[in-house]
Amino acid sequence: MVELNGNTLTLEQLKDILYDDRQVSLSEESIEKVKESRKSVEQIVQGEESVYGINTGFGRFSNVAIAAENVEDLQLNLIRSHACGVGEPFEPRVAKAMMVLRLNALLKGFSGIRVEVVQLLQALINKNIVPVIPQQGSLGASGDLAPLAHLALVLIGEGRVFAENGHIVDCLPVLEANDLKPITLQAKEGLALINGTQTMTAMGVINYLEAEKLALDAEWIASMTFESLEGVVDAFAPETHEVRGYPQQLAVAERMLHWLEGSQLTTRQGEKRVQDAYSLRCIPQVHGASWQVLDYVKEKLTIEINAATDNPLIFDGGNTVISGGNFHGQPMAFAMDFLKLAIAELANISERRIERLVNSQLNDDLPPFLSPEPGLQSGAMIMQYAAAALVSENKTLAHPASVDSIPSSANQEDHVSMGTIGSRHAYNILLNSRRVLAIEAICAKQALEYRGVTKASEKIQAKWNALHEFVPSITEDRIFHKDIDQVNDYLKTL
Repeated sequence: MVELNGNTLTLEQLKDILYDDRQVSLSEESIEKVKESRKSVEQIVQGEESVYGINTGFGRFSNVAIAAENVEDLQLNLIRSHACGVGEPFEPRVAKAMMVLRLNALLKGFSGIRVEVVQLLQALINKNIVPVIPQQGSLGASGDLAPLAHLALVLIGEGRVFAENGHIVDCLPVLEANDLKPITLQAKEGLALINGTQTMTAMGVINYLEAEKLALDAEWIASMTFESLEGVVDAFAPETHEVRGYPQQLAVAERMLHWLEGSQLTTRQGEKRVQDAYSLRCIPQVHGASWQVLDYVKEKLTIEINAATDNPLIFDGGNTVISGGNFHGQPMAFAMDFLKLAIAELANISERRIERLVNSQLNDDLPPFLSPEPGLQSGAMIMQYAAAALVSENKTLAHPASVDSIPSSANQEDHVSMGTIGSRHAYNILLNSRRVLAIEAICAKQALEYRGVTKASEKIQAKWNALHEFVPSITEDRIFHKDIDQVNDYLKTL
């Protein structure tokens, strides 16, 4: 059980919730904060002061006063009108992450929502009732309005959810089957549910966790390639990396030496050549730089998953209500654009290593394209094409979404982050890059077989054996698409 309180959620806890279905509880202290904040909203509704989103319209309509008898309709209209996302739905894990993050933000006690609402969100999470949320339609300020509105629809009984078999169904029968009742939104509650950065941040959390796995996979795959090409291991000497000063670079070099320990295939400086090409020699520098970005992204995500991103926010026990801009997704937008570069570079250097494995001018007497019968059999030729296509697509996706902005709501919301677009593109780059590394793993496995698997380090031999269970030796041309998919799935599970 992971206790949520709005302040101390970690990425490791989120991983437990999202990947291992760990349930969530609500801290007593946070429940008291939620109750106190709610009292303030109810007092405002009964008073004469105009407060944005409680008794006014939204966006360009912020100057329109709303009568007390209409505040519930205002919130219901908000959710219905803002639920205009389009495109394919987010995968259930992303949608569940959105629920967890929105719940955690509400528990900070600055949003003025009722306890019943946060308890329903908690129940949906624990029962794995996950909303169907279209991927497109968010500008990343005022938060992720459209996707979060689709989340809120489920709370009022009007949305759709994923059934256990993966089919998409109306939510009301599912709620009833689980003894859950939809809520009737009261003052500010619709706005409190949708005004935040939880879509781009949820996607960002998934991106980070998957990218971290990918970066580790890239190291053993690169090590297998390094052995297959009889790389000069001196390039990983600790003193070289210590004098550069980047701890991530040094850590990659140390892990490479760990993977290569005991290898009979690696060479020493001057033994076969003085130095290797950059895609081998500079693995610590390039991979290490990607780890620097991962560390940066982790720092920003750790802040954002515990942030109050609502508007307005209620302070001092309700005495102060401030309309601000914490919903603006610029910090996450920058982080996701930065992450795109880091992941794309892991694929770029991997594709160059693939080229060295298959190019007989570069691979030190391995067969051209690793073919068992060059000419009659094309071998790994087109796998390199596929990798080249994927990294080229990544270069397009890596264009920063955060440099774009377009005015909305009659120029009231005249600068936006596009952070959700950036987070979606980062995920697509991640998918492409994992496939590139799968191709490198297949090619390195075959090349290592030509060199002699028993000459490899024990750790790389173990990886070779694991791959060999579902990727047989290339003795003749076959449909390599299947191999790529199987290795891709294997990399997902590590």
